[in-house]
Amino acid sequence: MNESLQVQPHHLERAAYLYVRQSSMRQVVENIESTKRQYALRNRAIALGWHDDQIIVIDNDQGESGASAAWREGFQRLVTDVGMGHAGIVMGLEVSRLARNNADWHRLLEICALADTLILDEDGVYDPASFNDRLLLGLKGTMSEAELHVLKARLRGGILNKVRRGEYRCPLPTGFVYDEAGNVVLDPDAQIRETIAHFFETFSRVGSASQMVKVFRKEGVLCPSRIHVSDTVVFRPLTTWTAIRMLDNPRYAGAYVYGRRQYRRALDGKKHVQRKRDSSDWLACIPNAHPGYISWEQFQENLKILENNGRSYELARASPPREGAALLQGRAVCGRCGRHFRVRYAARRGRQEAWYVCDRGHTACGEVNCQSIAAAPVDAAIGSLVAEEMTPAAIELAIEIRREVEARQEEADQLRCRAIERAQIEADLAQRRFMLVDPGNRLVADTLEREWNEKLRALAVVREERERARQQDSVVFDDTVRQRLVAMTTDFRQLWDDPDTANRERKRLLAYIIEDATLIKIPAEGVTKIHIRFKGGRTETLTTQNPRSSAQQIKTRPEVVQLVDRLLDHHVYSEIAAMLNERGFRPGASARPGRTADRFSAKNVAYLMHTYGLRSRYDRLRERGMLNKREMADRLGVHAQTVDRWTEFGLIKAHFYNDHGWQLYEPPGSNTPVKHCSRWDRLVDRAAALQTGPQDADLELKEM
Repeated sequence: MNESLQVQPHHLERAAYLYVRQSSMRQVVENIESTKRQYALRNRAIALGWHDDQIIVIDNDQGESGASAAWREGFQRLVTDVGMGHAGIVMGLEVSRLARNNADWHRLLEICALADTLILDEDGVYDPASFNDRLLLGLKGTMSEAELHVLKARLRGGILNKVRRGEYRCPLPTGFVYDEAGNVVLDPDAQIRETIAHFFETFSRVGSASQMVKVFRKEGVLCPSRIHVSDTVVFRPLTTWTAIRMLDNPRYAGAYVYGRRQYRRALDGKKHVQRKRDSSDWLACIPNAHPGYISWEQFQENLKILENNGRSYELARASPPREGAALLQGRAVCGRCGRHFRVRYAARRGRQEAWYVCDRGHTACGEVNCQSIAAAPVDAAIGSLVAEEMTPAAIELAIEIRREVEARQEEADQLRCRAIERAQIEADLAQRRFMLVDPGNRLVADTLEREWNEKLRALAVVREERERARQQDSVVFDDTVRQRLVAMTTDFRQLWDDPDTANRERKRLLAYIIEDATLIKIPAEGVTKIHIRFKGGRTETLTTQNPRSSAQQIKTRPEVVQLVDRLLDHHVYSEIAAMLNERGFRPGASARPGRTADRFSAKNVAYLMHTYGLRSRYDRLRERGMLNKREMADRLGVHAQTVDRWTEFGLIKAHFYNDHGWQLYEPPGSNTPVKHCSRWDRLVDRAAALQTGPQDADLELKEM
């Protein structure tokens, strides 16, 4: 069909859009003819009737791939203008210039059909609203996408073929470089090599990425990191993410790997990591392909350690040793549900207490906590057992500990020396640049002088840090400490109980002896059973007393309660309290901090009586038949005040039943006093006669 017949007057009223694109910047620079052919389509538009000022060229997508429209701003602008009805015709050298993606291509066709916009390529002019033209354009788009797939498959096949031989060059992690022959070798920089070797040695010692970061910060060691954009190495403080990334990289074990991750393009057109493949699904894995910092076996062991450290909610987890006081951290197993105990710390009464708590069922399923066991008695029993097991090898162990500490300090000092050497080289280089500059060029000379001063200051800082670290090391492990460590080799118990021995070191030592310990708390007996399983398979069972709770600690002892029960037969509260204090007994509240001087009082005795359900002194006297004042007055036929007077002079026997002066009276017997005029027979005389004996008293009464 003639091209001019497709173009209508209403098309010429709108602008003509020329879309120019090359897939890469290399094509833009080298494929000049293709670019000229695309710009030459302007003449086709002029020949079809458009004016030169009506032709809009969109070429800001040069160097961009046509696989997606997400990152192509020029194509997005083209689609927008077509949808708004500004374009009469869209021109491209071929379909692949506009889009290599069927979704983007058919979206453009749909919009052009709705907006009555023509499409022009090197073969002709097409109307997307026409079925035949649209069918042909759709076929061209499909072929363009298939062509891209074939090109990618060819390139991918070549890459995979080189990957299987281990010859495909990938970006190397820090610590490796390519030599002139293209082989992977260790970095020639001694500081980088020694720092990375120290990194893996530290992890094998502490067993945790976060703990390794703390060790690096404490030692003042910086970790090398390669910036791939500029291919330079800088030294930065070690982070947990960097440590995990290095431990998870098999290149440090000397293995060539490819295809560890699977990528997929998202809606925005960018590649994202969909998932990490298992080691069995890697496209290539060639152990011992080049020199490494660790062996392949050690790399596999490091991965297992990281996996175990991250399984926080599984049934069994042996976590790396940490600073806490609980010795069985990561090794205590609940004897009821089989899960590993968690360790909880709490500050109580001015000291830190550790507890083994089994709450995983509560966290996961809302179940009741299995057990909560105080760590102090359990750790004491474990410490005694370890001291007994390790006494024969105490000397060798202490010497090995001393050598290890000295080796750590020497290695850290060597890394600091490397940092000083690097700072010295940079300062010398800055000095040479400054000395070679023309003195007349003050702008350049001032800049180089300032850089030289900065390098000198950096050199002074690293020297001061090394000197300060050496002084700290000498304080930590001076001759006095050395002599004390040698002296303690004869007594492992003293070494184990030494406060200067770090809890982390105790746990590390325990890991070589004990596999795990199963704890079962028996509240009825007040004990905890500890079933220990040693590394060699031997087992042993220990029994410890559970610590008393706060309520139990201030509880009065049973023998004191029994004594109070007996004394209530003959004494009131104040008398009982005085007798208890004389015998050295103390109330339960004296166990509280700051109350050791507390003594028994009448209120304490009354509290014990009511708390333990003891019979009161009043009830005891009533059971013995004693009468109150009203009953006694009725029995004697006298007034109540007469009962008080007779009691005062001893004619009636009375007993106090509290500290307020209240009394109960013994029933009158054969010597019952009789009421008569006291003017001739005074109460004093009657009391005296009663004391001389009952016979004299009867004689006097007869005479009277």
